[in-house]
Amino acid sequence: MVASSAERVAGRTGQNANRRIEARIAESVRWHAEHPDRIDRRLRELDEEWDIERMLEANAATVAFAGVALGATMDRRWLALPALVSIFLFQHSVQGWCPPLPILRNLGFRTAREIDTERYALKALRGDFGPIGPGPRNRDTRASHALQAARL
Repeated sequence: MVASSAERVAGRTGQNANRRIEARIAESVRWHAEHPDRIDRRLRELDEEWDIERMLEANAATVAFAGVALGATMDRRWLALPALVSIFLFQHSVQGWCPPLPILRNLGFRTAREIDTERYALKALRGDFGPIGPGPRNRDTRASHALQAARL
């Protein structure tokens, strides 16, 4: 079964890891709602953050290169390593899952969409898209309105 591109990683990640990542995003937005002077700095940090796809690509390239180098200099059996990595990359491209994924997600690596959710919520807080809630009779917070807008 081919997973949709937008949700394939989060859909194949354990609920606990997804909840921790979502909580981290919400916590950042709430904190920055109280410290708007730090939003620009956080946006620069988000521009530098590696998403899960980039990390998987770098990891696969490193392991594949090591396997080729070891296969060429030590023992040809090391060439099985790049073949295995290729299978894992293909599996990830089709299903959205590969063996390193749970480890990296538990370490906190996020999808580009998750990073963008935080980015656009912070931009909403900063006022980039115009004024945001809550209304005078709304008990919700500006942070929750910004998160809601970023997820649309």
